[in-house]
This record gives sequence, structure tokens and C-alpha cells, in this order.
Amino acid sequence: DDFKQYTKKVIRNAKVLSERLSEKGFKIFSGGTDTHLMLLDLRSFNVTGKDAQASLGRANITCNKNGIPFDTESPMITSGIRLGTPACTTRGFGEEEFKLIADLIFKVIKGLSENKTDNSKIEKEVQKEIIDLCSAFPIYEN
Repeated sequence: DDFKQYTKKVIRNAKVLSERLSEKGFKIFSGGTDTHLMLLDLRSFNVTGKDAQASLGRANITCNKNGIPFDTESPMITSGIRLGTPACTTRGFGEEEFKLIADLIFKVIKGLSENKTDNSKIEKEVQKEIIDLCSAFPIYEN
């Protein structure tokens, strides 16, 4: 029963993340998600998956560059990223936290779109917000 409740939270959190990212202008392949994962198309932001993965990583947001259907970029570059919700759900994040994560992802990608050469200021701002968020949901007590 505990695992069933956990998986329901994982999927609900993924839906919330997907919906919020869609509101921010991201195209989610398959129109959203019914699982723990989603695939974002970054072409409308003129950002590659490789660059998004690196910039989000520096901001302490883990994702994977990922090819999208009919991708014109090479598999080493890609036009998309893949996001999932199990790790943060395990930490205790709920719907409000995933809305914030979507907002922070948007902030980094938008910044990368506008500042191709140096997104470090935004990355550092988001990194601090992520550290604060994770501090409120420690993996281990004490």
C-alpha cells in the first residue's frame, strides 16, 4: 500500500511539473505525461539539450539531454531534455515544490536562450534556491 501511494505521488508530481512547464511555453512530447518522466522540446527556446543539461546541472537541477522525435541535432547534442520526478518525490516534494522546480527550470532555460555565452548569474541564483529547497527536505534526519 505504501508503494502504491508513493507511485501515485510520483505520477501526480510529474503531471504538475509537465503542466507548469507547458504553461511556460515548453512543448511536452505526447502532450504531457502519464508516467514518472517527460520529454521537453527546447527548440522554441533555441537551446540544445546538451547546453540545457550543462546549465541546469550547474544550477543543481539534474536532467538528461535527450533526442526528440525527428530530431535534427546529433545524439551528442539533442534538441530536448528528459525530466523525472521519483528522486524529489522520495525526498518529500509535493505539488507546490514541483511548480517551483518548473519555474526554476524555465528561468535557467530562458536565461540560456538570452545569454548564450554566460548564464552563470542565473545559474547561481537558481542553485541557491535549489539548495534552500532541498535543505527543507533533507534525505536523512541529523
